[in-house]
Amino acid sequence: MAVGDPGTYAVSAENAAIRVPAAGVNEERRTVAVVIDDFGNGMNGTAEMMKLPIKITAAIMPFMPTTKQDAEEAHKHGHDVIVHMPMEPKKGLKRWLGPGALTTDLSDEEVRKRVEAAIDDVPHAIGMNNHMGSKVTADERMMRIVLGVCKERGLFFLDSRTTYKTVVPKIAAELGVPIVSNDVFLDDVYTVQHISKQISVLRKHLESHESCITIGHVGPPGKFTASVLQQSIPVMQPNVRFVKLTDLISGGLVNDPLILPNS
Repeated sequence: MAVGDPGTYAVSAENAAIRVPAAGVNEERRTVAVVIDDFGNGMNGTAEMMKLPIKITAAIMPFMPTTKQDAEEAHKHGHDVIVHMPMEPKKGLKRWLGPGALTTDLSDEEVRKRVEAAIDDVPHAIGMNNHMGSKVTADERMMRIVLGVCKERGLFFLDSRTTYKTVVPKIAAELGVPIVSNDVFLDDVYTVQHISKQISVLRKHLESHESCITIGHVGPPGKFTASVLQQSIPVMQPNVRFVKLTDLISGGLVNDPLILPNS
């Protein structure tokens, strides 16, 4: 964890600014969608993320103490709300996932039941993404059920891309479910310095891509991530349009994943 008050950290213009895009990329169409995971449990940074000077996509865990409160607050601020669905990872303990999690030992019927219950538990949800889930998102049986329910409920799916072996694009194409994919994790390391570096990675991505989806978190890195975003956004806004995920889907922009997590 970084030492010091995150509010005192200044993001340099060099780190936050966007370079001139590569030839053939329309500068006016460069867009960034900021997704914040792990709402629903009263975590650090919740208030700060809700009050960012842009519209974000709030990924809210179901069946948690502040699930409904956070969903209502996000909706009130005009943010997109999606279900942050707990899914089994390749490594780690199942108890880390929280209630209602999807694990590969469940029957088809139980998987469907849990997905439907999670959607019902998060007010205003219009989409879903995976919390952890490196094992589940690589499992065709599991994702065919998850994405099937999303289609029935009219939800899109954000693939957080916690594994290179994800089958989400393949199954979504088969079922006709709108999907988007994560490009850059902001805070996989819980320091202001690393988060600022990831803003530079985002900037680099935009040199050759029209859009970028980036994921941050409330919780241990929450206040640091919010602080870096708070200071980076005004510097970037002359060249970047910050949007919600629904704007990327309705606008037909396709984002090509560039920076993937290691797990």
